[in-house]
Amino acid sequence: MTTTDQSNSTDRTTVVVAPPRRPGRAVLPIRFRTAVVLTIASIAGLAMFFWPLFAAPQPEAMAHSADAPLIFIIAMPVILAVVLAELSSGGIDPKILALLGVLSAVNAGLRPLGAGTAGIETVFFLLVLAGRVFGPGFGFVLGAVSLFASALLTAGVGPWLPFQMVSSAWIGLGAGLLPRRVTGKAEIAMLAGYGVVVAYLFGFVMNMWFWPFTAGIDTQLSFVAGAPLWENLHRFAVFTLTTSTFGWDTGRAITNLIAILLVGPAVLAVLRRASRRAAFDAPVTFEPVSRTSTAN
Repeated sequence: MTTTDQSNSTDRTTVVVAPPRRPGRAVLPIRFRTAVVLTIASIAGLAMFFWPLFAAPQPEAMAHSADAPLIFIIAMPVILAVVLAELSSGGIDPKILALLGVLSAVNAGLRPLGAGTAGIETVFFLLVLAGRVFGPGFGFVLGAVSLFASALLTAGVGPWLPFQMVSSAWIGLGAGLLPRRVTGKAEIAMLAGYGVVVAYLFGFVMNMWFWPFTAGIDTQLSFVAGAPLWENLHRFAVFTLTTSTFGWDTGRAITNLIAILLVGPAVLAVLRRASRRAAFDAPVTFEPVSRTSTAN
């Protein structure tokens, strides 16, 4: 865009320069400060899931019901800190926040279509695609907010919600960290494979939030307080394989695979077109240029 101010002696031209985005580059590339916040949040999330392996918990069913509200109160400011870190560094503008709200609402509406039926989960494929386009910071926040919104919509608020939010945030984060040079059909294949892997990983970590407290006592699937780490991990792996891997987790993996293969190219195109039209990543600069002209 060029504007010209003419006078008898000088033309002043202001040139607005908006370099196009490089192919494969995330719309919202992660910055150092955001990376630090995401790392801290992920470490806290890992501790939230796996602390029973290092400190003997009370063997009570649903033992997390008392500490989950506290975890939720701690998790939400961390998520907001990611948004504020991006805002203060110029990474997110109001248009991105609006898009975050829209995609969260869409995901919240998609989840009831499949949840509770043979492990079918329709909430993750859009999370993977949006994380791919908009980057790991956006994917992290979208995953957490989507699960929170869907829990409110379906009355699914419970002690498991903070753990679902963190797990989903990791899925969006990982999608944003996938190699950027992959494009075309190879990109769709990569995202579909990623969707299958995270479907099983989601089931794995979500089993951990309750397994130490509900698997019973003195069985091959039981958590043994104070036992060596590898022994409990082996028991947990057997528990996961026999209870969820070939049921819920496989249904979730198949859903992600089919959804990304069928609608992935179209959704990616829509999201990237929206990002181009909104100019989320176009750093606009103004360069004044003066030139001398002859007066008539």
